[in-house]
Amino acid sequence: MSNKSITVALDAMGGDKAPKIVLQGAEIARKRYPDMKFIIYGDLSKIRPHLDKRRQLAEISTLVHTDVKVSGEEKPSNALRGPLKQSSMRLAVEAVKNGDAHCVVSAGNTGALMALSKILYRMVPGIDRPAISSFFPTLRGESVMLDLGANIQCDSDNLVQFAVMGNVFARIALGANHPTIGLLNVGTEDQKGHEELQDAHLRLSDANIPGKYVGFIEGDHIAAGKVDVVVTDGFTGNIALKTAEGTANLTTEFLKRTFRSSIFAQIGYLLAARSMRKLKHRLDPRKYNGAIFLGMNGITVKSHGGTDGFGFANAIGVAHDMVRADVIEKIKTDLAAVESF
Repeated sequence: MSNKSITVALDAMGGDKAPKIVLQGAEIARKRYPDMKFIIYGDLSKIRPHLDKRRQLAEISTLVHTDVKVSGEEKPSNALRGPLKQSSMRLAVEAVKNGDAHCVVSAGNTGALMALSKILYRMVPGIDRPAISSFFPTLRGESVMLDLGANIQCDSDNLVQFAVMGNVFARIALGANHPTIGLLNVGTEDQKGHEELQDAHLRLSDANIPGKYVGFIEGDHIAAGKVDVVVTDGFTGNIALKTAEGTANLTTEFLKRTFRSSIFAQIGYLLAARSMRKLKHRLDPRKYNGAIFLGMNGITVKSHGGTDGFGFANAIGVAHDMVRADVIEKIKTDLAAVESF
């Protein structure tokens, strides 16, 4: 994409602390990305008190009023019909479909956001199903993983397509010119895994895409950073992601309890305070907030519903980078190369 400004559609009513964190995030993103403009969808009576405090953000924002929102408990199918056709989420996604915005960011209901995006954008030719992808810290830096929950069951075609899309995402998000790719399995031996994994493994071994396919990887290889791109079905990927989040929270809580356990432990904390701050910064989940829905003719980024303004700004940053790098066209190009072998 050229250096023209990027317009981001914001679902201001999605998330646990909307619209406050949405406006906070937009303000932070405005400072990071001066080429950005916003169309903000939601209840103006709730949005304006936050926007009035941010004059420069208001100058680059267009407001569209609707007092209809998709709740976190709403069934995805309900978001497609009836009164929810006028929801802030629906209108934001429609803005991308109609060309009024380049991308949409929402912290709202994941299933509804996926359903709306899939119906309104349609799939990229050659991609059967969309995938949710995000990045997270490893011992080597960062890795990306997909699918994180959109598809409970996948065949080998889906897994190969996920590998292509994850490869593109890693090149953009991580700056990895030649990403390494691995299929998540119960073992690294060639004979391990079900038929779909075996078939995808053979096809990826000969695939003509940038980077290197290293074969099967196991669960402990994810945090070790053995590969840049972890490919799996949505059932396994979601469990792996939630397990990693839970383990991080457990470790943090254990550290807190340890340093509170005695006066000597508290002194030890004071001596290690600088290193602890570095660790906290490294593992801060807000830094990795923003999961992109890959495989559709439109860019949708899902923010964690419980994040704050800093985290939401990072989700906006993911959307910005995907638009600027023209992620959809890169996926089409790489997919054509794979299908030609």
